[in-house]
Order: sequence, then C-alpha cells, then structure tokens
Amino acid sequence: MERHDGRAPDQLRPVTIEPDYLSHAEGSAMVKFGNTWVLCAVSMEDRVPQFLRGTGGGWVTAEYGMLPRSTNTRTEREAARGKQSGRSQEIQRLIGRALRSVTNLDLLGERNFIVDCDVIKADGGTRTASITGACVALAQALNRLVKDGIVGALPMNGLVAAVSVGVVDGRALLDLDYPEDSSAEVDFNVVMTGAGRFVELQGTAEGAAFERAMMDRMVDLGAAGIRQLNDVQRLALTQLGIDF
Repeated sequence: MERHDGRAPDQLRPVTIEPDYLSHAEGSAMVKFGNTWVLCAVSMEDRVPQFLRGTGGGWVTAEYGMLPRSTNTRTEREAARGKQSGRSQEIQRLIGRALRSVTNLDLLGERNFIVDCDVIKADGGTRTASITGACVALAQALNRLVKDGIVGALPMNGLVAAVSVGVVDGRALLDLDYPEDSSAEVDFNVVMTGAGRFVELQGTAEGAAFERAMMDRMVDLGAAGIRQLNDVQRLALTQLGIDF
C-alpha cells in the first residue's frame, strides 16, 4: 500500500544538500527533505564557554528557529515573544549533541562553532533535516582550519545524520511528512553516525503503547534511511573537496 504521496514505506522524500550556500558564513548548507527546507550556517568565535576556558579545547553548539511563514499559518517570532519555546531549546540541544558526537573538540583550540539552523519551509522532520544539513555545514567550517594550517587534519571523525520514523495506520514508515506526522500513532527519531552508532533515539506513543518488535522495525528503517542520507552528505562534501 502506497503512502499519500506515492512513496513506499521505506522510502525517503527527495533529499538534496547544497553546500557553501552563503558567502559570509564559515560553513553553510541548504538541506531539503521534500518540502522541508532548512538553512544551516556556521560561525566561528575565538572564545569558548566559561567552563572550557584554559583547557585548550573547543565547543560546538547550535541554535534553531522557524521563520514565521515556514508553516501554513504565521508562527510568531520567538524574539518578539522575548524567549524561546521549550521545543526550540530541545531541538537545538539535540543538534549540538549530534554534531559534538563526531567532532574532535580537543583539536579545535579554544574556538566556539555556532551552527544556526533556520527552517524556511516546514513539512515534518525539521529537527532531523537540521542535523543532516548542519553536519555538512560544520565540516566545511572545520575544513577551513585545515586550509589555514591551524590543524593538520579535519577534526571530525565521521558523519552524523538523522531521520524521522513513525507508525501510521499500523505501518512503520520512514521520513514522515507533516500529514503523516500529525496523524502518527508513534513518533520516532533516529540520530546515527556514519559508522552506524547511535547518538539518540526519541520515541513516543501518541496513544496506545507499542511493542518492542515495532520499535526494532522503526530503528531498522531509520538506520537504512540514514545510510542513504550519508551518501547525500558525502556527495555534497565532495563538491568542497572533503572526503569521508
């Protein structure tokens, strides 16, 4: 049985990553998962958070936001409200953890890399698209350290990507769009490295509890999807002369 957009249960939406998208950022990428588009940009600061000062190590952190008309109706800017939502804080912490999992922080020197992920169009899976695109943008920024002779090798030990999985009408589906996500019985996100190691699994039953066998099915779907996303990431990085 096909999905409403014609995809098979184990099929990603069309995914593209356009690297070096912005002229001013140290690294950048426009990532598109179907009609979910996220602009990822990396900035480098020659300073680190207080807890890292004097250690010689660096840091990678992230900020996440949605443009007002990335959704069907206008979403108020969080800056106008004077504070971030709990959802935005949760997502940007997840992005930061994912990126740090593949970054050799000890080789950065006392430098802070800030990854801004701004959702241009939202159609489900904005956090997973952000992680997948941010990895490419960060690799570009870190590669500048190599080009400038600051470090001898790229201070990343691999790729990291993420994808949504869920149960809709009793079926496990890969890479949910908004109509699927909004009606899912189970909402699940998988974050993995290119080496097949897990960074995070987020799973929630929206109604009835789900069995271990269904969770295993979703994890397998997510892992297969992430392997495909890693290929898209590698293709984007090859355009920058970066090989993984």
